[in-house]
Amino acid sequence: MARTITGVYCAAATPVDENLAPDLGKLAAHAKRLIEDGCHGVAMLGSTGEANSFSLAERKAMLEAVVASGVPAGQLLPGTGVCALPETIELTRHALSLGVRTVVMLPPFYYKGVAPKGLVDAYSRIVEGVADDRLQVILYHIPPIAQIPIPHEVIATLIEKFPGTFVGVKDSSGDIEHMKALVRAFPDLSILSGADPFMLPLLREGGAGCITATSNLVGAQLRTVFDNFDKPEAAELVEAAQARIVALRTLSNSYVQIPTIKAMVAHRTGDEGWCRVRPPFVALDAAQRQAVFAQLEALG
Repeated sequence: MARTITGVYCAAATPVDENLAPDLGKLAAHAKRLIEDGCHGVAMLGSTGEANSFSLAERKAMLEAVVASGVPAGQLLPGTGVCALPETIELTRHALSLGVRTVVMLPPFYYKGVAPKGLVDAYSRIVEGVADDRLQVILYHIPPIAQIPIPHEVIATLIEKFPGTFVGVKDSSGDIEHMKALVRAFPDLSILSGADPFMLPLLREGGAGCITATSNLVGAQLRTVFDNFDKPEAAELVEAAQARIVALRTLSNSYVQIPTIKAMVAHRTGDEGWCRVRPPFVALDAAQRQAVFAQLEALG
C-alpha cells in the first residue's frame, strides 16, 4: 500500500486578537504563507496551535475560515482528538464535512496508565461513530505531553481492524530511534517526525516527512531537505538547510516553546500581535522578545 501522507506539514501557530479570540483572517493568511514557503500542507489545531485551549466552536470556526479563504481542504491536517470521545467524533465529522480527509488524532489523554485495549476501544468508538469511509487518521504519539504513548500493539490492532483508516503516526516522542522503529515495523504507514531536526535522519530511514513547530519559520529549508535529501549532488544544499533548521529549532526552545515560536513569527511578519497567547501560556516579556529578535537578526 502506498503511503498516503508525505512531505512537510507545519504545526501552525494560532494568532489571537486583543480579546484572545482566534484571529481568523490572520490565521488564514498564515496558512497561505506557509504553503507559499514550501510546506505541503498545514497541520492546524495541534499542540503548537494551542488547540486544547480553544472551544469546539472556536476550533470549527478556525477550520471553516481557512477553507473559505481558499486553502485547499486536502492540504489541511487538523487536530481533532480531545478527551471526550463524542467531541472527537464531532470535530472529525465537521472536518470531513469541509472536504478535509485526514486528521491528526491525540489519544484521550487525561487518565494515565490506560491499557492498550482501552486505547484500541477509544479509537474504535471514534471511527465507528464518525462512520465515514473517507476518514484517514494520523495517530498523534506525544508521550512527553500527553503521557499516554501509543504502543506498537495498538497501532497494529487498529490498522488490521480498520484497513485504510489509520494511515500514519506523528511521533513527537523526541526519540529518533523510536521513529525509526516505527518505520521498520509499519512500512506502509506515513511516519512523520514531530521535531524539525529529526526529519532528515527519518527520511534516510524511509520515513514520510514531518509535522513540526519550527516550520512556522523554516518551511522553505525543510522543503529543501525533503526534496533533496537523497541526491548526492545536493549534499551541501541539504547541509546548509539542515543547519538553519537546527539553529531555529534551538532558538525556539530558548524559552517556553509556543510563546517563543509566536514571537519568532511576530518578528518575521512585523506584527507584534502574534506574540499574544491564550492562558495558561504567558507571552514572552519585552526582554525575552528582544533577545529572541536579536538572535534571529544574527542568524540572518
